Amino acid sequence: MNSSAVYKSNGELQATMRPYTVMGKEYYPTVVRVGDTFSGRASWYGPDFHGKSTSSGEAYDMYAMTAAHKTLPMNTVVRVTNTENNAQTIVRINDRGPFVESRIIDLSYSAANQIGVAKKGTALVTLEVLGFEPTSSRSIDMVKLAKGPKESLLTNFFVQIGSFERFEGAKITKDKYASFRGYSAIIKDTEYNNKRLFRVWLGGFKSEAEARDFISRGYFEGSFIIRE
Repeated sequence: MNSSAVYKSNGELQATMRPYTVMGKEYYPTVVRVGDTFSGRASWYGPDFHGKSTSSGEAYDMYAMTAAHKTLPMNTVVRVTNTENNAQTIVRINDRGPFVESRIIDLSYSAANQIGVAKKGTALVTLEVLGFEPTSSRSIDMVKLAKGPKESLLTNFFVQIGSFERFEGAKITKDKYASFRGYSAIIKDTEYNNKRLFRVWLGGFKSEAEARDFISRGYFEGSFIIRE
């Protein structure tokens, strides 16, 4: 993100970057930066999804160096380190997921195989943001990446409050929480582990911190943050 995306010519913060207040608490817009690190458990997805559309619109290729993440911007490039064996791989985010609270990233088969996750199923990993790929090309151009933006503003956060195999269950939950604490409920028709699932998301969160604080209040057990 260049400075003009953050500041106006008169030196004031752009509206999207200004702090805001919800229920008496001040929040700041979420910015992800090159060098940011995250820790969690990685999983992988393969044949059942091969050739199907990802959240970015491109077809999923289990042999490409890609991954799904709940919140990072599409085309963010991250280094993934398996903390159990120190093996590393570099992937581009092109999908949303994994739709499991305890997992941080879903790797393609090739990426998972490269760091020893494919056989085991899951592993504890660390992620490091390397940059933001300007295109959705199959290969990652590290030279272009180094010359690209160093920051990216994150918006449009959601909190998943339920997941159902039957649409009726999702609709009941959506109607019950249609306007909950000032947030609105929607239904997302998705597929996971070769199953069609109807997920109920609450929307209207402007930052990850706001969504995280909402989750911490304990309204919905097992809820987690995601972005479209």
